[in-house]
Amino acid sequence: MEQEVDVAIIGAGSAGLYALGQVKRKTDSYVLIDGGELGTTCARVGCMPSKALIQIAEDYHRRNIFPREGIEGGDKLRVNGPDALEHVQDLRDIFVDKVLSTSTDDMGDEFISEYAQFIEPGLLQVGERRIRARRIVIASGSTPIVPGPWKNFGDSVLTTDEIFELEELPESLAVIGLGVIGLELGQAFHRLGVSVTGIDQLETIGHLDDPEINKTAIQLLGKEMPLWLGYPADIEKLADGRLRVSAGEKSVDVEKVLVCIGRRPNLESIGIEKAGVTLNKRGIPDYNRNTLQIEDKPLFLAGDVNSDRPVLHEAADEGRIAGINATVETPIAFRRKTPLFVTFSDPNLVLVGKTWSELDPDNTLVGSVALGMLGRALIMGRNKGQLRLYADRRTGKLLGASMIAPHGEHLGHLLNWCIEQELSVLQMVRMPFYHPVLEEAIQPVLREMVANGGFAPDELPPDLERL
Repeated sequence: MEQEVDVAIIGAGSAGLYALGQVKRKTDSYVLIDGGELGTTCARVGCMPSKALIQIAEDYHRRNIFPREGIEGGDKLRVNGPDALEHVQDLRDIFVDKVLSTSTDDMGDEFISEYAQFIEPGLLQVGERRIRARRIVIASGSTPIVPGPWKNFGDSVLTTDEIFELEELPESLAVIGLGVIGLELGQAFHRLGVSVTGIDQLETIGHLDDPEINKTAIQLLGKEMPLWLGYPADIEKLADGRLRVSAGEKSVDVEKVLVCIGRRPNLESIGIEKAGVTLNKRGIPDYNRNTLQIEDKPLFLAGDVNSDRPVLHEAADEGRIAGINATVETPIAFRRKTPLFVTFSDPNLVLVGKTWSELDPDNTLVGSVALGMLGRALIMGRNKGQLRLYADRRTGKLLGASMIAPHGEHLGHLLNWCIEQELSVLQMVRMPFYHPVLEEAIQPVLREMVANGGFAPDELPPDLERL
């Protein structure tokens, strides 16, 4: 027996839930399908529990600046590992419950708590039921990648699916993969007293492709914990149960290994090969980034499953786009927002707009500033980092930014909005900059770029204009 619906949504993560919000506005004939753990990747194993752990680590790490501020007794502070991890889990459960209470908990038969698999184009096997859908939103998410041989080491090898279930802090930890997740969690565990070694086969960290910012980031973060770059990692088990992790000529013996080498789209598990689409060399179907439609099929690919911009606000946008287009006859192309990526290490790593590798070097104006003497950062004891801005040499419009900066998350938002508004560096330098704030870091860079680009009238200071 087949159930026919207008729209089937595979996956109740962020993208799937936002798609559902749009579909419900247009039709009552839909199903949401998910047989896995509910509550979204962000709330369960991503954005939120990681930030809870990072906050504890930052609070404890702050004790190192107490002596120069005249605060005594900081050396007596200690971390109770089980209590700290329980606090992270308590907050995680609050975030998950909030998601569930406003989504699947309120759904009836429209929600199917089973896994879906394609039988043929437009037809899904869902548990013992078959669902035939006029249009299907594929928002099945992704899964952490762990090389096959490493799985033999059991619970000594962790991913983000397991790290937040720990009941005690490990004595030592090797973090393999220094992208966003590896840097955030590696630094947090280090600050909580775990002996951490970070390893990546690349010579860049945090997806930084600006060589100057990458160099500064490696110098700053490498002062806290060892960073082994440029060699792939290998793992072997020792007689005492620990793991020996090697990279190049270096090796370290650790209690646990956290693997952060990427995530694999959940497509094979849904039988995507039977959906009537062709997979490209990346292992996903070709799709339109502005409509999210796969080829010319009544299929839409949204969220982490497309491996494009694996962050929550992008998953939300993609869910909305896919949900809208799953309910109209002709898919609508939407302009995508300016990219913004934040690594919540300390200092933050931030990428805004176009990255270094996407720029035309002959037509790009670059401005830079080191943050060592930034007044507010100096007061905070966090005056470390560097900011680089990129602008079009002909128009002066801001194109992008890369930084390692204290509270760079806020600078990144500000610059992202400027790019969204298509502001030029001359327009930006005319904006007020309060003193003393971290945003002042942007002002000297803008002045430098205005002067070097010749965008200001010669008779006026670059940040003033006649009434």
